[in-house]
Amino acid sequence: MAFTMTRYTYPHTIENGGGETLTFLRRVPGPGGDRLEGENLVKPGAGPPMHVHHLQEESLTVLEGRIGYQRPGEPERFAGPGETVTFKPGEAHRFWNAGESDLRCTGRIEPADNVEYFLTEIFASTKRSGGKRPDPFDAAFLTRRYRSEFAMVDIPAPVQRFVFPVLVAVGTLLGRYKRYADAPEPVRR
Repeated sequence: MAFTMTRYTYPHTIENGGGETLTFLRRVPGPGGDRLEGENLVKPGAGPPMHVHHLQEESLTVLEGRIGYQRPGEPERFAGPGETVTFKPGEAHRFWNAGESDLRCTGRIEPADNVEYFLTEIFASTKRSGGKRPDPFDAAFLTRRYRSEFAMVDIPAPVQRFVFPVLVAVGTLLGRYKRYADAPEPVRR
């Protein structure tokens, strides 16, 4: 069964306060689920930490600037204008602006599933927290809820396995998760 999310109006732009701006342009229905298309603008040195999309393929095509990217255990690699970098489902990776000017890319994630919701909320939390990292309560809730879809590889496994459930329990008792009352259900395949 294909998963479709119609929560947003396009274009839908998010910014994390730490040098990353994503603009989701459209969702294109497909037989295996929606393809989410967008553009990103990344300031020099900025980029997401090592992460994995368990179910989605992510592809970035450089329009301007220089992208650095890496998979665990591999050397850093680089791509420039016109080049495309693709990460398969389950393939941990990170990328960053490896140049001295803005990095601009087009991109797609397929199937989109909950990636737009997850990134919107993580970016908003990061921005509220000063642009360095999301609030620990938000990170715990979102990474636990969507762990079938995404993982943050840079967060140690014992923290995710033992500390995050405690944070979620405490956050629930403190009423910290009211903003997530209408959070979509995780996708499980």
